Amino acid sequence: MLFVVEAGFLAIREIVSPPFRHVLFKSLAMTLAILAMIWIGLDKLALSFILIDHPLLQTLVGYATGAGLFIFLAFFIGPISVIVSGVFLDNLADIVERDLYDENERGQAIAVSQAIIMGLRFAIISAGINFLALLLLFIPGLNAVAFVLANAYLLGREYFLFIATRFLPLAQALEMRRAYAVKLFIAGLFIAVFVAIPGLNVLTPLFGVAFMSRIYQELARQSALTNHQN
Repeated sequence: MLFVVEAGFLAIREIVSPPFRHVLFKSLAMTLAILAMIWIGLDKLALSFILIDHPLLQTLVGYATGAGLFIFLAFFIGPISVIVSGVFLDNLADIVERDLYDENERGQAIAVSQAIIMGLRFAIISAGINFLALLLLFIPGLNAVAFVLANAYLLGREYFLFIATRFLPLAQALEMRRAYAVKLFIAGLFIAVFVAIPGLNVLTPLFGVAFMSRIYQELARQSALTNHQN
């Protein structure tokens, strides 16, 4: 599994390279804008239910509400990042594939309707898993483990599917995903840890696409070798 580690380092280097910067700024701005709108909306909603006349208590409650929302939203970086990745997936994948493949071997952009369906499904599943992890927040240690493992399983599967469908029909991509489930879970751990790092987690779509493009290339090579031997 050394190729997974190598793919991770190469992906980190690529997301700060010049071709990625334009997409980086757009992705970062969109993710932060979404988070800010959710924060402001939830903050106003929460404070509308709190009736306190004392100025000091109002201030303390405001800070406490803000801190609570920060923790709450941290668990939903995954669903938000996948929405962003759905918008920029093809642009990001095109950039990575220029370095990985000859021109006639590169993937094709997936249909808009399929991208929307996949993105929404991924976001809903991700939100559900992260909500369950949020419920474990008050169990020391267990909540962090649940967060990482749940996202490793989800992100490994879904980012792979995003990339694989650029090269394969959906049915074949799903079959390949099942065949390499363990390796994709291990690869997903890298993305899950990336998601868990404050500040860097908003760059998850860029890392996920750059990383999983390389993982797909290696697994496709292994699959071709296996089929040839059979």
